Formats: sequence, structure tokens, C-alpha cells
Amino acid sequence: MDKNKFYITTTLAYVNADPHIGFAREIVQADVLARFHRSIGDEVFFNTGTDEHGLKIFRKAQELEIDVQKYCDEKAENFKKLKGMLNLTFDSFIRTTDEHHVKAAQEFWKICDKKGDIYKKLYKVKYCVGCELEKTESELVDGKCPLHPNMEIEIISEENYFFRFSRYQEKLLKLYEENPNFVLPKKRMNEIRSFVEMGLEDFSISRLKNKMPWGVPVPGDDEQVMYVWFDALVDYVSTLGWPGDTEKFEKFWPGYQLCGKDNLRQQAAMWQAMLMSAGLPNSKQVFVNGFITSKGEKMSKSLGNVINPQDMVVKFGVDGTRYLLLSSGTFGEDSDLNWEGMVEKYNADLANGLGNLLSRVIKLSEKIDAGIAPKARPLESKGLAFGDFGEFFGKLELSQSLEYIWKIIQDNNKYIEENKPWELTHNHPEKFQKIMEKLLNDLSSISQLLESFMPETSEKIKKALETKQAIALFPRIK
Repeated sequence: MDKNKFYITTTLAYVNADPHIGFAREIVQADVLARFHRSIGDEVFFNTGTDEHGLKIFRKAQELEIDVQKYCDEKAENFKKLKGMLNLTFDSFIRTTDEHHVKAAQEFWKICDKKGDIYKKLYKVKYCVGCELEKTESELVDGKCPLHPNMEIEIISEENYFFRFSRYQEKLLKLYEENPNFVLPKKRMNEIRSFVEMGLEDFSISRLKNKMPWGVPVPGDDEQVMYVWFDALVDYVSTLGWPGDTEKFEKFWPGYQLCGKDNLRQQAAMWQAMLMSAGLPNSKQVFVNGFITSKGEKMSKSLGNVINPQDMVVKFGVDGTRYLLLSSGTFGEDSDLNWEGMVEKYNADLANGLGNLLSRVIKLSEKIDAGIAPKARPLESKGLAFGDFGEFFGKLELSQSLEYIWKIIQDNNKYIEENKPWELTHNHPEKFQKIMEKLLNDLSSISQLLESFMPETSEKIKKALETKQAIALFPRIK
């Protein structure tokens, strides 16, 4: 029987800064999906990597007075380290400076050019270096980009190549109409549809090399390099070996993409139009996250409220960090994370909730007959069909999945308080045995349900159930 194929990719992290908490959440979400699909027998390809071209990178390297490639090499290592830091299982870490990717981006350009979708013109535009995007007057607030208010909007006036984005308005609208869940959550689907309905303007896909030399060379024009977004988006297919390794590409493409809401236009419209131009299938689905704030404010170094994922791991451990990232807020909405709130949630849900349950049940299990062994019935025994639980994953509603699991944990802690099994060991042994069988079975179920979210914790619970030896899963934090 052939396995289903599942391809999941994050956006590529821009290397002008260290890994931030938003990208950490995105890559952990992708890891959960990859683990879940492997657990149900799918063949999975999980991609991530780094975006290393563009004006921001070039200027940062100049500011530090180091070679641009050396700067990228050093920064890329910081993102590779996330694999061990967050217990990730990605299969590919692609860099846009990789030789294969550069050739793939150039081949993609040639195909679009042959299609008649690339042309050259002189233009003048307002440009946000922080976003690496052109900005219309209506997108600016007091003349500044609302996402990068501390950066001056620059005026670019030069002759560049353009992509005929306008040609694909009707095709994009048809894609959305035929795939109403193409973008999730629904509010982002409505947002991108409205953007396309308003009319599309062709966008610049190159820069003059003498002004910005750090980019993929444009085929046939030594004076121009590719615009960072045109180059970077091609990574979703180049990582699969396209255009040379057609076997892997045809096996896994099209796939699923994760991004932040500031990437909606690029992922759900620009990239999809580029795929249409190149004659390649469109993505299957685009999951769009909200932003992470801290006490209602955008995280920034100047405010001193930036939360580093490495610092989270030091304080909460790997699985504690994964849990806090995955359980924060509703998918697609902005969510708030701050140290005080995370400590409170860690203690309530992990130390007092799951950790306390495991400790109590294992300690009580010392008093039961040797014949009782936990039997995992993680879904059916909870009155929730496998397909229903899988729907949480299909909609990236991972916080709801965790809420479901934590409801089982809370119910079991309450069940212990109400039934006081420690009082039944001598006078009502049969009732005690029955209570313990339920508790052990539910813990086994919990360990299986947690496999994709908190793999180390899942294994620790299984081992504790096998050995009947208590383990401190999540020590309280003061």
C-alpha cells in the first residue's frame, strides 16, 4: 500500500537577526504537523532554511565591515541550532545562497520570461527596506511603514525587470473560489481575496547590481540581480530538487506552507502567480499566523521586551517551551507572551497539571496487583473519532488539540480528588483496581496524544508507566 505524501515548509528565516519567538513558534508548529503525519504512516518531507539575499543583509554586513557571505554563514548556523534546541525533525535546511538554489531560481526566471511574464521598465516607488517590499501611500502611516516605524521609507528610481502580476488576477480568484480553505484562518483568506479583487500591479523582481550587488544574478543581464522575494520563494520547490530531481519534486509537490500575517501577500498571491507562470501546481494550503506581542506591545529591542527562544528553553526546558509556544492564543490571531504569564501557565498546566497527575498515579500504582497494565485507547475511549482529532491538525488549531488533551488531564486530577483511591486499597480493593485501570489507561492515552507536541514528555510518561517509577516531569518554577 502506497503511503500518502506530506510536504510541509516554513518560511525562510531572514538572517539579519537572531531567531525570534515568532519563527520559533512557526517551526515548532511545522514539526508537530510533520510528526503527526509520520505517526499515521505518511511519507513526510519537512523543509526550513534561511533567506540570505537582499538590501537588509547587504547593509548589515557593510555596517559590521565583514564579507556578506561570511555574515550569512555565521547567521545561518544560529538557525540550524534550533533543530537540537527545540527537538525538531526537519529533513531539509535550505539556504538561498546554496548553489543548487541559485541555479533553480535562475531556471524559474527563464521559464517565466519565456512565458512573456517578465519585462523591463523604468520606475519610481516608495520602498520599505525592513519589509523588502514596495509600499503604496495608503499602506503608510504618517509616511512610515507601520511594521517598521523606525526606518525611513526610501525612494527607488531605476530600470528593473517586472513580473506581470496583473495577468494573474482572474486565475488567482479562481484558485481561491475553487479552494475556499486555501488560506487559513478564514479571515486571511478574505483578506487576500479582497487584495486581489482590488486589482494587481506588476511588481519589480530585480535590482541594479551596482546599487545592490548581493543577489542571484539575472540570467542574461550582468547589470541586474534578482529581487529577494522572487529568489526566496523558489526555495519551496528547489529544496525538492526542482528542476533536476523530478522524482522527489513530483512525489511531494504541492505542499503546505506556514507563514506570518506579514507574509500573506507574498505566499498566497505573489508566489501562486509565479507558480502559474512557471506551469507548476499551486500550493495545497497556506497557514497564516498572527503576531506575538508582549503585554500588548510589539516586541522590540528598544522596549527590552524581546523573548529569545533559547532563554525560554533554559527556563522551561524543551517540551515546556514547545507547549508554551503551541498553546498561546488562537491560531491566526495575535497572541501575547511574557515571562510572568509563561511562568504562571507552566506551573498551572505542566507542574500542577500533567506533572502532578503522573506523580500521583505512579505512586498509587505501587499498591495495585501486578496484572494491571495500561491500555492506550487515546481517541475512541474519549468519545472523539480519530478523524475529528486529525481535523485540529488539518486546520493548524494546535492550541485546541492541547486544550482537548489538558481536559483529560484536568478530569483525571479531579477524578482522583473525588474518588480518593488511596482510601480504598484495603476495604474496597476491586473498586481501587478499577479506578487505577482507568487512570493508567488515560495516562497511556495522554502519552500517545502528546507524541507530536511534546515528544520527550511522551516518552517519559511511557517509561514511568512501564517501570512504575515516578519522575519529576516539570519542577515548579518560582
